[in-house]
Order: sequence, then C-alpha cells, then structure tokens
Amino acid sequence: MASHPGIAAADFELLKKYDTPTICNVVELFDYRPRTAGYLDSRIQCCFPKFPVMLGYAATATFRSAAPPRSGNVYAGLADQVASFGDLPGPAVVVFQDLDSPSASATFGEVMCSTYKAFGAAGLITSGTGRDLDQVEAIGFPCFTNGTCCAHGYCHIVQIDIPVHVGGVIVHPADLLHGDRNGVTTIPIEIASETAHACAEFVAAETVILDYLKSGKLDPKGLSAARKQSQEQIAALAKRLKRK
Repeated sequence: MASHPGIAAADFELLKKYDTPTICNVVELFDYRPRTAGYLDSRIQCCFPKFPVMLGYAATATFRSAAPPRSGNVYAGLADQVASFGDLPGPAVVVFQDLDSPSASATFGEVMCSTYKAFGAAGLITSGTGRDLDQVEAIGFPCFTNGTCCAHGYCHIVQIDIPVHVGGVIVHPADLLHGDRNGVTTIPIEIASETAHACAEFVAAETVILDYLKSGKLDPKGLSAARKQSQEQIAALAKRLKRK
C-alpha cells in the first residue's frame, strides 16, 4: 500500500494531456511558490524529445561511479530500489543525484532502464549522464540527463528514498514530476488536481490570441483587443485558483 499521498487516477491522466510549459503556466497562477522555483534548470535535458509526457512520483536515490562501492556489485541496491516503488501512489519516476562532480560515468543504461520499465516506472531523471540511448529509446523509456557517457565505471546506488538535488531543485520522495521535451517541473501535490482541471481554461485563453493571429485580418488594435481578452480570462482563472 502506498505510504505517500497521491491524486485521483482521472486527474493524473488529465495532467498527461498537457505539455510541461502549460503545467508551469497554470501552477504560477496559484501563487503557491515563486515563479522561478520548482522546475529543473537547463542542465537537465530530455534525451528523447519525441516521447509523450512523462508523469509520475519521484523514487529518489544518490549515485556514485568514480570508485567501487564498499561492498556488493555495480548493481547493488537495484532490488531495494524497485521494491520501494510500491510505496508510491502511482508510477515511479526514478530521480538520481550523481554525487561525483563532474560525473565519472553513466548513471543508467539499457539494463537499468529495462528493469525500471518492467517494474512500472514512467521514466528517469539524473543530474549525471546516461548511455545506451538507442536501446533505451527503443524500449520507450523517457530519460532526462545532464549529458552522455559511454562507460558505467563503478556505478552504484548509495542511498534511496532521501531528498536529492537535481537541476537546482530539491526533489523529495513521492514528489509529482511532469516532463517532456521542454524540461521537467514538480507539481505541488496540494494543487495538482486543481492544476489538471484548470489547464483547459488556460489553453482556451491563449487560443484567443492564436486564433486572432491565424485569422488573416491583422492590425495592432485587433491584436491588443485579443491580448486583452486573453489576459482577462487568465486573470479571472488566477483569481479563482488563489481562493482555493
């Protein structure tokens, strides 16, 4: 049984219908946190930009590969890690903080990603590097990294289920993570369901401007009017969300 709170399955699926920038835009409307907080910075890049949205709950871990582990082998800790997925309220997103600086070798490859996918994980994020990208792409497993590296060195998992620092953000176990080719953001669990249901209204407000620009009848006054209408709709949405 999950030991962390999650959101309703229907709301979870609704979040997957929207890209990550839209999620960020809607989260901003709550004034829940600063607009510069909660999303991973540009060091963390999407490995497979054509993949659909990745959404899941953080299964956190730290990683080293510059020297051998004190005991066990390079895959020591993997069984405990996948077992911990059962404590999450939904699909895991594996989140690694690479403790080596710079990264000594790849955090993941085909074997690890195949293992995670088989145990129901939705994707992987690492502050370090990855490899076997052709093979990982072929199994359809989303990954986000700070680069690539051809070797695995002395890779081993140091700790699991602890706060980790990745892309300038502290990620806690079971944080809700939404990612696509644009990057990755956390979604505060307290507002995740409201965020899911507010996205359609936000998209409709932006569509006012986009539809005007496609109309073929353009002039500065018309653009100003469309922008004003869009901004008023977004402001009204923000006012409702802040009251919740």
